Amino acid sequence: MRGPGGSCDLSAGAERLSVAEAFRRYGAVEVEPYLNGDAVGLARAVAAAGIPLPWSIDDAPRSFEDVFFAAFISAIEPRLGQGRPTVLCEWPAPMAALARLSPQRPSVALRFELYAAGVELANAFDELTDPIEQRARFEAAAAERAAAGLDPYPIDEDFLSDLRELRPSTGIALGIERLLLLLCGAPTIDAVALPFGW
Repeated sequence: MRGPGGSCDLSAGAERLSVAEAFRRYGAVEVEPYLNGDAVGLARAVAAAGIPLPWSIDDAPRSFEDVFFAAFISAIEPRLGQGRPTVLCEWPAPMAALARLSPQRPSVALRFELYAAGVELANAFDELTDPIEQRARFEAAAAERAAAGLDPYPIDEDFLSDLRELRPSTGIALGIERLLLLLCGAPTIDAVALPFGW
């Protein structure tokens, strides 16, 4: 299958790669020391590796997520799934959102993404079912937004209440239009947009 940024042979079998290994291999960045959410440290490491950031590192501090994705999208993601699919696992804990953290390594989430030809096809994770931990994450995100001068999102009490009833589970979301993009060899996702009226 072919995408805008390369090709991928699905019969070749998938490569399993951690986020830290991908940053090391494709960006020459050791991301492990910053997995605790150290945005300033990660920004300095990314800049020292020569990966351009869309702002000066002397500007107001950005969130860990801002720095991570600026580097990831420009230097790492386009090189994933080239030649054969890549299963990118062990995402940093600050990127866990609704995912459980690894019991063996709480600095990473039980989450993976599937890539082919530089395109993310699927995102999967073990669902976080602990309402106490989820509340703490919501509160931390609200505090981070407030510190950045943004209005915090309200905490969804119904969601937290429903978590008590959720059994351990795992979910995966597959991007149908992204898959069509690769199967058709289309130049952009607009060329394969489905006519759903969401």
